[in-house]
Amino acid sequence: MDEELRTLTERLRAEAAASGAPGAPEACDRLTATGDLDELAAVLTEPGQPLWARELAAFRLGVAGDRRAFESLVLLLNHRDPPRCASAAHSLARLGDPRTARAAAALATNELRVAYALHPVRLLVELRAPEAVPALITTLERRLRPHDPYRRVALACVEGLGALGDDRAAPVLNDALAHPALAQAAVRALARIPGQR
Repeated sequence: MDEELRTLTERLRAEAAASGAPGAPEACDRLTATGDLDELAAVLTEPGQPLWARELAAFRLGVAGDRRAFESLVLLLNHRDPPRCASAAHSLARLGDPRTARAAAALATNELRVAYALHPVRLLVELRAPEAVPALITTLERRLRPHDPYRRVALACVEGLGALGDDRAAPVLNDALAHPALAQAAVRALARIPGQR
């Protein structure tokens, strides 16, 4: 069992146990152990399934490259609970679905959900898709407004743009130099862009 799956199953087993539902921890163990992708996919469509079961099934399907998990993983990527977002991003990065980058870009640039944009931003960087640089630039430009409370999202954008090394990011990274919380990261990011040293 890889580290990401082990961490996920520990968290979800505890959640299942805390739910008080009879047999929930055993059901969690069964979903963790099964090799039947159809059984996992059924959890995503059966009514009344608890969130922990849906998350576990979607994660396992995504890591296995089964695209039936896509919609559930995108919903989890935009969840208010950061560990759910992180596990969804991990699984989506391995899913190999061509819709993933477009969905992550839409979530990263949605101002109504910016509090949950950290993991979509990081996923875009990991995917290195064509949508990544424009989405990160848009998100960072909005974070450079005075008194913006989403510094972690801004920092992830700065670091991501540096990792991507695309010269289209230079203007917004230069603007980020004026923000003390972002300045050091912006200097490092600009150093990774050809012609900006």
